[in-house]
Amino acid sequence: MGKIDIIPAIDIIDGNCVRLSQGDYNSKKVYNEDPLEVAKEFEDHGISRLHLVDLDGAKAGQIINYKVLERIASKTNLIIDFGGGLKTSEDLYIAFESGAQMVTGGSIAVKNPKEFEGWIEKYGSNKIILGADAKDNKIAVTGWLEETDQELIPYIQAYTEKGITKVICTDISKDGMLQGPAIDLYKEILTVLPELYLVASGGVSNLSDIEALAEAKIPAVIFGKAIYEGKIDLMDLEKFV
Repeated sequence: MGKIDIIPAIDIIDGNCVRLSQGDYNSKKVYNEDPLEVAKEFEDHGISRLHLVDLDGAKAGQIINYKVLERIASKTNLIIDFGGGLKTSEDLYIAFESGAQMVTGGSIAVKNPKEFEGWIEKYGSNKIILGADAKDNKIAVTGWLEETDQELIPYIQAYTEKGITKVICTDISKDGMLQGPAIDLYKEILTVLPELYLVASGGVSNLSDIEALAEAKIPAVIFGKAIYEGKIDLMDLEKFV
């Protein structure tokens, strides 16, 4: 079996750990009042990475739940990548000060490429991840409320030319639906950009989805709902760690 980096996700609304389906805020389901508890549980099972999403921030267009980030960063050793509504260098400063090791820029990379390119130059490609959310192979932004006419692969490719090496790619049609990830799409991206640290996101419903991604040599995977809904046991993930 191929090796794959396991990156569980914690999505935050009002300080709680929640999940949405297809980015719809009305589909919110609270899984735990305390994200730190959830993060500690991941760490107890040998997981070293965490994808933390500030959904309030994504809606507001500025960082909001940085206190949650700070608590998790100061009370665990998880390597945290943080995203959701980061728009300014001030937001970035707060995220890094609060303990994020990496940040993910999604909407900003589409709407204000100059700002995003400035981040890559200032912090380097180890710290800045491109969030490329796709619907029907086109880029979508603002918590997926807007679709653009930018084609996914050329869009990612253009950013790799500007120094991006890590990309989280979410196929929106799959996200939170527990119906399996977009493996063919990820393979296609890696055919064009074989060096890319591509993180699959969306649709993981069970262990065999992760095994299939590993088999397809996808470098990393983000998932959350499958854990919270009990479809994946943290014990089972230990073999990947």
